[in-house]
Amino acid sequence: MLSGLVVIAGGVWLVGLAVATVVAPQRASDFLRRFASSARSHYTEQLLRLMAGVAFIVFAPEMRLGGLFRIFGWVLTLTAILLLLLPWRWHQRFAGWAIPLATGNLRIFGGGAFLLGCGILYAVF
Repeated sequence: MLSGLVVIAGGVWLVGLAVATVVAPQRASDFLRRFASSARSHYTEQLLRLMAGVAFIVFAPEMRLGGLFRIFGWVLTLTAILLLLLPWRWHQRFAGWAIPLATGNLRIFGGGAFLLGCGILYAVF
């Protein structure tokens, strides 16, 4: 049950992020720019990502397209572990390249977040 709540929270978070890109684009951009900005934000992000990944793996059998979401959970989990093992500055350098792409195409990024969030919620309910 806890894994289901984490999966639902992830879907709602993505939809909320998508709404923020439309309603408050500057705040959404500022939020995204803080990813990997410090060791604390890096480790917090990876632990949340790890929790979400494990939740998807555990809850996938209860979801529509469970096989797809199990793979998604493994991708989240393995990339979180990898990023936890690598120096956080490497993640910071990658974020320095990737975040301007996301914030420069905020409507596309927001649309993707919205579709993924709705897809997750559809698969749960």
